[in-house]
Amino acid sequence: MTDLAMGVAPAAQPRRLRAALSFRNVSALYIFAFLFVLFALWVPDTFLTAGVWRSLLANSALTALVAIAVTIPLAAGTFNLAVGTEVGMAAIVSAWLLESFHLSVVPTLVLTLLAGCAIGGVSGALIVRARIDSFIATLGMSSVLLALVAWISGGQQILNLPGSFQSLATNELLGLAYPVWIMLAVGLVVWYVLQRTPTGRRVYATGGNVSAARLAGVRTSRVIVLSLVSCGAIAALAGLLTSAQLAVGDPTVGPGYLLPAYAAAFLGSTQFHGGRYNVWGAVIAVLVLAVGVKGLQLAGAPVWIPDLFNGVALLLAVGLSKYQRTARRSAAVARLLRRGEPRS
Repeated sequence: MTDLAMGVAPAAQPRRLRAALSFRNVSALYIFAFLFVLFALWVPDTFLTAGVWRSLLANSALTALVAIAVTIPLAAGTFNLAVGTEVGMAAIVSAWLLESFHLSVVPTLVLTLLAGCAIGGVSGALIVRARIDSFIATLGMSSVLLALVAWISGGQQILNLPGSFQSLATNELLGLAYPVWIMLAVGLVVWYVLQRTPTGRRVYATGGNVSAARLAGVRTSRVIVLSLVSCGAIAALAGLLTSAQLAVGDPTVGPGYLLPAYAAAFLGSTQFHGGRYNVWGAVIAVLVLAVGVKGLQLAGAPVWIPDLFNGVALLLAVGLSKYQRTARRSAAVARLLRRGEPRS
């Protein structure tokens, strides 16, 4: 028995390694390497400078936070189309609290995060209590939030934010801006919860088959609500950091995060875990998209390139994720049929 196990294990290890390094499993890493080499040769004088990469990472950190946020409800089988306006709402609320009420940074942070949780809770209640489809519920919530943003801001930027607040986004640690470290910390926590705890297993079970999960004893309504609350809190953090980075409360910034966040989440679902929404896949996908957009901008591409690039990436990511799920189901059916074949 020991000899058999020793004989199988070395043979299995190369197969597992090849599968782990296959293009299907880590295509984003290969695409990143290709884009890096391409732009390093095309625009080396600008693309390879430290300043460009520090700026790219700092800006990408905020998009990555939003991508991590949407990964949670997606893993639970729920869409949150209000995530962009949740970011915008937090950006305005944080600036409003600082400028109009003269609060310090810590109370502003706490109240902004609580506002994000409340928005996620309302969206969750509309889905699980009012039985409204997540597309419709969160789309309606997005419109409500846009109205609130316009009402609070008066359609104008909120200026004169304190320097201590701006330092949240501008200060650096070990050469990287604080938002990068905050994103990594949030990503680590969300990854651990989703991948290493019973709560994460319940989230994925709900997203895989809500009826089966309910029959297995999972409180699916609670899972959906908490996934949206978590999404709202992380989106609120991204919005607050956006205002700190811009040094103003801008009522127009939020919706721009929706498309790249979902493109990254869907592309990330094809990485590392083969069709399962996961944190680090989404983060790597954000970096790939950011490198592609930044490289094209440095090469003199038109201003509409980011929208085109993110839109095409979203379509390709959704198509690839659907293909991988279909391929896995086909492989599972084939295995079942082989098991059922009579032995000669």
